[in-house]
Amino acid sequence: MQKFNVDVEKVRIDKYLSEKLEYSRSIIGHMLKDGNILVNGKIVKPSFLVTIGDVVEIVKEFEKHSDVVPTKMDLEIIYEDEHIMVINKPTGVVVHPGSGNFTNTLANGLMYYTNNLSDVNGESRPGIVHRLDKDTSGLMLVAKTNKAHEILADDFKIHAIKREYIALLCGVLPHNEAKIDAPIGRDETNRKKMTVTAKNSKEAITHLKVIKRYQNNTLVSLHLETGRTHQIRVHMKYIGYPVFNDPVYGSQKIKEVGQFLHSKTIDFVHPITKESLHFENELPNFFKKYLNDLE
Repeated sequence: MQKFNVDVEKVRIDKYLSEKLEYSRSIIGHMLKDGNILVNGKIVKPSFLVTIGDVVEIVKEFEKHSDVVPTKMDLEIIYEDEHIMVINKPTGVVVHPGSGNFTNTLANGLMYYTNNLSDVNGESRPGIVHRLDKDTSGLMLVAKTNKAHEILADDFKIHAIKREYIALLCGVLPHNEAKIDAPIGRDETNRKKMTVTAKNSKEAITHLKVIKRYQNNTLVSLHLETGRTHQIRVHMKYIGYPVFNDPVYGSQKIKEVGQFLHSKTIDFVHPITKESLHFENELPNFFKKYLNDLE
């Protein structure tokens, strides 16, 4: 059992302890709720403001148990240091366990590769700061420490992390540029899908720029102002030019490869070193081959 006196004034207990201990604020919140952390002998909420002289007791340390089974997987690591990783996720790979899929996810592969992963998002999502859909390929950020994770998560919230996506759309888009500002919420008729709706929705903004037009398709660059679930795919369907080969929101399909949507570039400030970083990678082979076939 740890016991120590607080040396700061008017700071939230979860923030204070996350900086003092090796636990994330979310884990500290659970420990407070379970009575495993006491302040002056009492259970307090995460929002409780500690003052100088308060006595904090760690009654019981957090016990980490993960149901994510480490699974050998070929990971394409673009960048790695002691705090973060940038990986290139292939199409067809689910990011983390859920909805009946508990093996062969990216999280399983990350657990096999290293034990040093953040647990801010819970034990089933080790290191996962943000997601890409199963059939979307490209660059993803992974956090190895809780401190890096929480800073990156805050950066995502304030849209400080910039990502460019490349997509092949069905149809020939007449406009060279477009801004799609349409709120997204859960589809009431199919809860697995998202849709543009004014009911129970959140703001969603996507910026589009045409790269090249083909006879029946348009290759575009996309930047997100917000990060809603399936945002690009829903917005492209909404404007009448769905992502090519999208199994859920699309109209044209060719074969069993993912939708033609790729996270091509990512720009962000390193959460610890504060260095400005830029990464980009090529389109997957099936995407490049199909574009060559369209020429």
